[in-house]
Amino acid sequence: MGISWSRLRERIDLYESLMRLDRPIGILLLLWPTLWGLWLSARGEPHWMVAWIFVLGTVLMRSAGCVINDLADRNFDPHVERTRNRPLASGQVSTKEALFLFAGLVLCAFALVLLFESWLLIGLSVAALFLAASYPFTKRFLAIPQAYLGVAFGFGIPMAYAAQLGRVLPEAWWLLLANVFWAIAYDTEYAMVDRVDDLRIGIRTSAITFGKADVAAVMICYALALGLIGAVAYRIGLGWCFWGGLAVAAGIAAYHYTLIRERDPARCFKAFLHNNWFGASVFAGIALDSLVRKGFFR
Repeated sequence: MGISWSRLRERIDLYESLMRLDRPIGILLLLWPTLWGLWLSARGEPHWMVAWIFVLGTVLMRSAGCVINDLADRNFDPHVERTRNRPLASGQVSTKEALFLFAGLVLCAFALVLLFESWLLIGLSVAALFLAASYPFTKRFLAIPQAYLGVAFGFGIPMAYAAQLGRVLPEAWWLLLANVFWAIAYDTEYAMVDRVDDLRIGIRTSAITFGKADVAAVMICYALALGLIGAVAYRIGLGWCFWGGLAVAAGIAAYHYTLIRERDPARCFKAFLHNNWFGASVFAGIALDSLVRKGFFR
């Protein structure tokens, strides 16, 4: 019995590693734009149950995305220093196990969507699943697959509007576009870490496509993301708290320039991880603005 439990715990630990639950940055980068959409669509008062369902769905879909990503890259990861010890790349988890895990995660996430009894939300969830499952393969043929990632990671925004309003307002699509530019920025920082290995094995990334203009491209994408978020906020009349949060996010983006300008892999990876605070700053501005409007601080 002791051996069985030990074996079970070993498998669970490997599955957690495969889903990257030990590295929550991916969950956070997926969660922040979803929370932007939830708070803006509900004008600062999302239903608590809707919020919790979306948080849980975010964790499930991020985990599923990691599994399908490693399935797609299982023949590449053993040749990259940073990924060669991942469970699939090292042979600790089989392809069959990973497929079953992916299917289980997706089914759980879809069950959450069914709670809303909305055909619009079901349709959007199918599109979100397609984006998540197909993204890993775009690295074979897209010059900037990070743009595709931005759509996949931002699709919680229109889903949030559909869940709470029964329709998707134009502002949701502009926020999604802002997330695309943000994703290009932070995932280019990430790709700058693996550029040498990616060139050797033939994977395409924005860091390779941008070449010597990579740092400038990252900063331009940050500026476009901030500009689009600001334009949406101006249109719907958000107040000074939001603009304070956006200013903090702009300062974070400027700080990232100091980290990536020398293209040192360790500092580029630090900049990538630090994007959690960019997303959090935008959300804090949105949430605080709604609290001020409701007179919470009076």
